[in-house]
Amino acid sequence: MSNSSDPYTPEEEKLKATRKCLHIFKENRVATLIITKSHLVARDIDLLSKMKVAVSISITTLDNEKAKIIEPKAPSPSKRIDALKKLKKAAIPCSIRLDPIIPSINDEEIESIVEKVAPYVSHVVASTIKPRNDSMKRLAKVMNVAKYEWHRHGNAFYLPKQIRFKLLERVENACKEYGLSFAACREGYKFKAGSCDGSHLIKMIP
Repeated sequence: MSNSSDPYTPEEEKLKATRKCLHIFKENRVATLIITKSHLVARDIDLLSKMKVAVSISITTLDNEKAKIIEPKAPSPSKRIDALKKLKKAAIPCSIRLDPIIPSINDEEIESIVEKVAPYVSHVVASTIKPRNDSMKRLAKVMNVAKYEWHRHGNAFYLPKQIRFKLLERVENACKEYGLSFAACREGYKFKAGSCDGSHLIKMIP
């Protein structure tokens, strides 16, 4: 829950549709990986603590003002960090998704992001920006897209391999410094972690 849409949209605070799903998952002992940009996941700690579950929270910047530009509809990074603290205190296994890494926008924060979350997570997933045709124009508002030679893979455009791997290597080295496992999705970058998405962290309740 969920790779294509966030299970904790603003409406979830009142509708509690995701919470109802979690009740069903708990009752049926469904192993669950929650992927979200929302601090609201911490609301459901009472359920998560009784489930086969792991939580992955996306953090692309630590700067609340910058986040308003690149993630205008998502909760602030500070709220997400606070959610990680609460989940850690409840012994719920967590990871973060440092995704996307955008050159000249948040790449200078790679090491500081890993340092900030290290006390609360055991795994970091990283990916570089991969815009599609419909999002390239929006991306051009925050970075100089013409500066790079983009390579098309399917419906997405990738940065040159040398640039991508250099950025991912920085994430990996930062993770090593703090004893965290590391993985990179859809990059062709080799990693040793048990999974790319953090599903290997799922707490298996007997």
